[in-house]
Amino acid sequence: MNLNPTLPDIPDSDYLMHYGVGKLNGAPGPGSGRYPLGSGEHGNQRMDSFRNVYEQLKKQKLTEKEIADAMGMSTTQLRSKISTTKEEELAQNIATARELKDRGYGATEIGRRMGGIPEATVRGWIAASERERRNTAKATADMLVEQIKEKGVLDVGAGTEKYIGVSKTMLNTAVNSLKEQGYNVYEVMVPQLGMPGKYTTVKVIANGDVTKNDIYKNLDSIKSIEAFSDNDGQSFRLTEYPQSISSSRVKIRYAEEGGADKDGEIELRPGVADLDLGASHYAQVRIAVDGTHYLKGMAVYGEQKDFPKGVDIIFNTNKHVGTPMMTPNKNDEQVLKMLKNDPDLPFGAVIKAGPKGQYYYMGADGKQHLGAINKVNDEGDWGTWSKSLSSQFLSKQSLQLIKSQLDLSYADKVEYFDSIMKMDNPAVRQNLLDSFASKMDSSAVDLKAAALPGQQSHVLIPIPSLKPNEIYAPNYKDGTDVILIRYPHGGIFEIPECRVNNRNAEAKRVIGPNSKDAVGINSKVAVQLSGADFDGDSALVIPNRGGRIKTAPYLEDLKNFDPKQYKVDHETITGKRKQQEMGKVSNLITDMTLRDAPLDDICRAVKHSMVVIDSEKHKLDWQQSEKDFGIKELKIKYQGGADRGASTLISKASSEAHINERETVRVTEDGKTVKSWRPNASGEWEYRDTGRMITKPVKDKNGNLRLNPDGSVMTKQVQVKIKTTKMAATTDARTLSSGTQQENLYADYANKLKALANKARKESLAIKSVPADPNAKKVYAKEVASLEAKLTEAIKNSPRERQAQILANVMVKSKKISNPEIRDNKDQLKKVNQQSLATARARVGANKKKVEIEITPSEWEAIKNRAISTTKLKEILKNTNMDKVKEYASPKTNALSSAKVNRIRALSRSGYTNAEIAEAIGISASTVQKYL
Repeated sequence: MNLNPTLPDIPDSDYLMHYGVGKLNGAPGPGSGRYPLGSGEHGNQRMDSFRNVYEQLKKQKLTEKEIADAMGMSTTQLRSKISTTKEEELAQNIATARELKDRGYGATEIGRRMGGIPEATVRGWIAASERERRNTAKATADMLVEQIKEKGVLDVGAGTEKYIGVSKTMLNTAVNSLKEQGYNVYEVMVPQLGMPGKYTTVKVIANGDVTKNDIYKNLDSIKSIEAFSDNDGQSFRLTEYPQSISSSRVKIRYAEEGGADKDGEIELRPGVADLDLGASHYAQVRIAVDGTHYLKGMAVYGEQKDFPKGVDIIFNTNKHVGTPMMTPNKNDEQVLKMLKNDPDLPFGAVIKAGPKGQYYYMGADGKQHLGAINKVNDEGDWGTWSKSLSSQFLSKQSLQLIKSQLDLSYADKVEYFDSIMKMDNPAVRQNLLDSFASKMDSSAVDLKAAALPGQQSHVLIPIPSLKPNEIYAPNYKDGTDVILIRYPHGGIFEIPECRVNNRNAEAKRVIGPNSKDAVGINSKVAVQLSGADFDGDSALVIPNRGGRIKTAPYLEDLKNFDPKQYKVDHETITGKRKQQEMGKVSNLITDMTLRDAPLDDICRAVKHSMVVIDSEKHKLDWQQSEKDFGIKELKIKYQGGADRGASTLISKASSEAHINERETVRVTEDGKTVKSWRPNASGEWEYRDTGRMITKPVKDKNGNLRLNPDGSVMTKQVQVKIKTTKMAATTDARTLSSGTQQENLYADYANKLKALANKARKESLAIKSVPADPNAKKVYAKEVASLEAKLTEAIKNSPRERQAQILANVMVKSKKISNPEIRDNKDQLKKVNQQSLATARARVGANKKKVEIEITPSEWEAIKNRAISTTKLKEILKNTNMDKVKEYASPKTNALSSAKVNRIRALSRSGYTNAEIAEAIGISASTVQKYL
């Protein structure tokens, strides 16, 4: 393991879980290269491609050396690749023959289906497959033995086989063989992290001398299997610590040399095996250097001519010439960042799991080696981000634009509600109504509006040759005017407008002509985007049709403002306090904008926000900045007091509210109330205080415990409080408004969402369960049995969630030991819990979603005819694709509902073209035109 034990203890921030592979039992195995076998358009795509190129070159009578040179590899690598390709081809043929044999075909028919292969050859392949199965079972058992020796107790429950890369049958065979050899197999209950009173059943295997009671005494002893196979269990590999490169291969391009124009960009020399981005033009990466430091940024391929001899990476920075690349002291000013003193989380950010995050390449020695690239986000990831409009942006726009986007958002939701109400199955309708009501409650708090036409998130790539008013954006037509939004932003003066120029040669080379989600901009545009850099920062790109979105020139007073003028030589703020102060100044800016504050005042608040956001990272004196820019005076003027906070609905909506602990109740006909999770007959939640009291120690104003005369700790009885949001705590959003027109539009929108949530709950309450039909159960016995089997499998197969819970518990315990201060800090502990669980899920490939049940048309017929009980159907619906169920349950009609027509009109008012509306609704453009 390449970890320097002398590294200083660096506080945890974001977490990274590295995923790579390493040899177990020394077996490299076929199909274990840069991409797994079968990752192309068809299973042998990469194999076919190599073979075709090789055969073509061979036909040209080129020598082995000439062929190797033409293919960009050494003769040793070429010979190894030829051998590997033959092995891959044989493995694929054996696998195909085995699959056909399992489906009941004889050797003769298998040979015919595989293209006229002789029967004897097929029989040889089938015999080889049987040997392979025996070998795989042994290899899996051997791997488990090795892991038990290292870890003690292993989780081998449902879902494990998916992570380690073998079939469920193969894993069970290996586990059972070890059980026969004296190993113990148990089922134990493990508490779920952050969910008191809830447990997960875990199947484990351990040595014969380990009892079930031993495991219960130390649940942390249960470990996840860290080996996995990429060749169906023939061999296994282990996760590896990230590979480091030598600092001699890195050149720093400082600010004075042009580095400031590309701050955060990592340029890679093309064709270097251990610095390969695969099929991507760009990716957000981490690269370890000298085992002590790392590079963080957006990686792209540079030009060969720019790289001095021996240099494979050029790192661009806004730091000045003379700043050392690395020093052993974390407090020193340096270009690279220091690796965290944590073997599991060395970079401080979660990278993509498995071969998507790391990769292997064939070295000149003919062996597999771990590449140095560790991807955090890859090409295509940014385009999947949310496409809604935040109130922080939209509330600063015209009343007309605010209203049109809120109306469109509401029309979308009403149309969806209308489609639910048309569902012909009551259980389906109730399931969707309950989910919809919950979403409406959340939407009333976050106040997000519908997206504008063409809106999408893009990562920013520096292209110095572009003009400051240009953008390279292949997803938009040349000449289109677009605006860019980055959060947080202080005002419309931080929203640049650029014209698309897709003819730029530099951008085409760096980003590619078919970029999924990257845009190229000049660094001057990044400055206006709240000082964005190029280490993975992104922006929302929106075509500005007809100039509907308001923008303004960047404030002159901000152009040359450098927050680092407040730099001091000591820590000034904690991460938690920084977030609090950033929230305060962001709310202040929002409230000032809604109250039409002059730009000079807003500029003062924006400058302070720039200091605060970098205060922890660069040791900036944010308190002096607060005094210099008169932040308290601004709070008095625009928020009603120096100690007051959010003062408008936009800033208050998601602000914390601490209220007495309460429980939901339902009013009965005689006027009495009973505890219930259900709302009242109108669909509204009704609450009552629990009145629960707890004993708390009394502290003075400095946070010290107060003592009684006898020396005991002074205590007091206080009512238990719960944390919610101000919007969730009120039944009328207008109580949060200060009266501006913008706030009133949002208040009306929030109240309509609250009403829609209540309406959905009311409709759900009115639905009565329909008993199953005994006759239908007999008629559809086969479908019922199939659905029940699928449900059982789905419940059992929560993908790796148990392993994630166990691993997260271990990680949290470790953090408490190494950082005792978090034990009594509830907020910090909650953050560590959440981060650890997210990291654990990334590490083991787990997610919150259960394995989906695929309902066939005949099974839906069984459901329609009440062959399944309502209780069981609800469980099935929790574990299936509800979009598919909606298709089944929706009545077939060509007429458009009034809600859908209203949505069409709202889309049109928002600026969508007929073609775009047709695509969004799922109808023809001519139909759209008819209704408009």
